[in-house]
Amino acid sequence: FALDSKQWYQRRVRGILNRVAEEFNIVISFDPKPIPGDWNGAGCHTNISTSAMRQDGGYDKIVEAIKLMEQKPAEHITEYDPTGGSDNRRRLTGLHETASIDEFSWGVAHRGCSIRIPWSVADEKKGYFEDRRPSSNADPYSVTNRIIMTICLGQ
Repeated sequence: FALDSKQWYQRRVRGILNRVAEEFNIVISFDPKPIPGDWNGAGCHTNISTSAMRQDGGYDKIVEAIKLMEQKPAEHITEYDPTGGSDNRRRLTGLHETASIDEFSWGVAHRGCSIRIPWSVADEKKGYFEDRRPSSNADPYSVTNRIIMTICLGQ
């Protein structure tokens, strides 16, 4: 049994967080919906930009990237939680400022869509966008890999 460096790092960082929480008699949960019920759960919203997106006129590059992601919603959902999407199914219901796991959507300053472009970015026509779908227990390396594969490598 061997861990690669990203797994080692994740386990170490999460272990440190749990150890510190123990000192304060607090329990940490990375589950996206640790308590069932009528609420939005916990996500790992991911801010995304490339150098071109942060330059003047970068808004067009943001929209291009979102349209590429729109073509692969299932591939992203699969990578956005360690259970291939089943954890996120409990959270991404389309209610409580979450998008439905079954529908891709995007918009400016819209907290209930899959991908949100902040108002300031739309106003300045450059910056970043936020993918609101990754779950709180997501592997950040898998999330980043899937995004890069889609928007930078076209895969």
